[in-house]
Amino acid sequence: MDISKSLSYLNPELVERIQKASILKEIPKNTQILREGQFIKVIPIVLKGLIKVYTRYQDRELLLYYIRPDESCIMSFSASIKNEPSQVFAETEENTTALLLPVAKVSTWIAQFPDINTLFFQQYKQRYSELLDTIHHVLFNKMDQRLYDHLKTKTLVREENPLKLSHQQLADELGTVREVISRVMKKLEIEGLVKQHVNGIEIL
Repeated sequence: MDISKSLSYLNPELVERIQKASILKEIPKNTQILREGQFIKVIPIVLKGLIKVYTRYQDRELLLYYIRPDESCIMSFSASIKNEPSQVFAETEENTTALLLPVAKVSTWIAQFPDINTLFFQQYKQRYSELLDTIHHVLFNKMDQRLYDHLKTKTLVREENPLKLSHQQLADELGTVREVISRVMKKLEIEGLVKQHVNGIEIL
């Protein structure tokens, strides 16, 4: 696969080095590629597919953000540069093609090619904004608004409607329990915002 289009904003020599040193990997759906406490050896750039990044506390999960095509994981980048263990989990939500950049090489490239910072620091602002939105939702929004906004986001990043996912999966991503999701989903359906099918949830 030619990655030059995805990295067209970088120095051509750097793109060539990335192609030679990195691993192109096909990762099946629902594969955990990073866990909390793990030291980072490679930094992914998603070329195709979708990765979700989340945190976990006392058997509860909370979705932090998605990594879409042509994006990377700023949390992995930050941990690797500091040689610290990961504080998050990452899992493929779709069959995903990713370019895996060796951490040792990235550190060298940063010194030699300052424009590689564009790859990561442009996304830092985006992720920071997304994390603030997540905190705002958790602290100030009722569960019905959180759930509806979450469903709308998933239809955009997955590019599908109806969404094929379970109440338990939604509960995991929003840091709650399945019974709460089922109750709120029924409320949203009565309000005409969603429609539940046997094989998915449709956003109206």
